[in-house]
Amino acid sequence: MEKKTQSINTLRILIECALMTALAVVLDLLPLPKWPNGGSVSIAAVPIVFIAYRHGTPWGLATGLVYAIVQLITGWYAPPAGTLIAFAACILLDYLLAFTAFGLADIFAHPFGKHLLVGYGVGAAAVNLIRFVCSFLSGGLLWDSYAPEGMNPWWYSLTYNAGYMLPNAVLCAVVTVLLCAAVSPKTLRPIRKTE
Repeated sequence: MEKKTQSINTLRILIECALMTALAVVLDLLPLPKWPNGGSVSIAAVPIVFIAYRHGTPWGLATGLVYAIVQLITGWYAPPAGTLIAFAACILLDYLLAFTAFGLADIFAHPFGKHLLVGYGVGAAAVNLIRFVCSFLSGGLLWDSYAPEGMNPWWYSLTYNAGYMLPNAVLCAVVTVLLCAAVSPKTLRPIRKTE
């Protein structure tokens, strides 16, 4: 009987992860500002961050990885340097590492202990900053030919990626805190203020 209950719980979590991945894909399609060479302002990270808070880092990472694969399949651009190493680095930095990192949010939230909402906000912002670092490295290493003539490619990568990823970090943190303030990720029940 216990094994059956565990199987049902695992199935429920898998369904939640699939639904949150689908929600992240839909949120990424919203008509928010899009950058000319890829990237957009988006709150697509919120569902994956929420899964990480609800079920822990392993489930968050798995959901982030599935989302990364969907992003790779639906929106991959080949880097200008058409080498196998450039392709592999692009897949790793721009997709697999960048989006899977959303599942690490719970790790960054834990140090805040009783200040859950602060931790939730910090975790959401931190994983978006990890994505920023991945894209910054990719921009400087792989997409340097997109920099305007005479401009340092690393500076271009920094400014280009910061232009939409820093707003993403702030938006994701705010939306996550508002969501988690309304509904506890662990129970999906409204949070009641203690008197």
